[in-house]
Amino acid sequence: MKTDSQLKQDVNAELSWEPSVNAAEIGVEVKDGIVTLAGHVSSYAEKLGAERAAQRVAGVKALAVEMNVKLPGVSKRTDADIARAAEGVLQWTSFLPKDAVKIKVESGWITLTGEVGWDYERKAAVDAVRTLFGVSGVSDQIVIKTKTSASVVKSDIEAALQRRAKSDAKHISVDVRGSDVTLTGTVHSWSERELAANTAWMAPGVRSVVDNITVAY
Repeated sequence: MKTDSQLKQDVNAELSWEPSVNAAEIGVEVKDGIVTLAGHVSSYAEKLGAERAAQRVAGVKALAVEMNVKLPGVSKRTDADIARAAEGVLQWTSFLPKDAVKIKVESGWITLTGEVGWDYERKAAVDAVRTLFGVSGVSDQIVIKTKTSASVVKSDIEAALQRRAKSDAKHISVDVRGSDVTLTGTVHSWSERELAANTAWMAPGVRSVVDNITVAY
């Protein structure tokens, strides 16, 4: 098991390795395997890049994010500009049904609402807008509306976990209530935890996934 000092060095090294991140602007603190990222970044996309870089490091148990998006002058846009850009990019996103997602922009923060049939459609909408110039954050309030059987969803997720994460699948419990899925158990890496959550989201009709899986190194 890594010490907090070793973990801090590894997270700093991963941030420096990540080309989309200015590691010099991000502070890293580690206590009991929990990593805190603080500082200012120049875009929402850079913030996400830093979060994902930290999560890639083996030994990270949890991540606290205290970074602020501080847009440089060249990246600033009015809310109307951002709304028009977001509307345009969603119209050009092939995964999305036409006019399924609604957009609201306030102080550079985009809120997405509406209804789609699959989680991959929801993710496509979020991915499409979060890298736009001037965006300081994205709130995902898109609802997934598909009727399906809870027992079918449960068996589908469990079968998919067996295919994708055989080593840890037997340690993951899947509970389905309506369209809501709760995952519990223990895995051996953050990537396995993320894989389990993504697998649950891929089941048709899943509206929410509560990830209570813990990472044990």
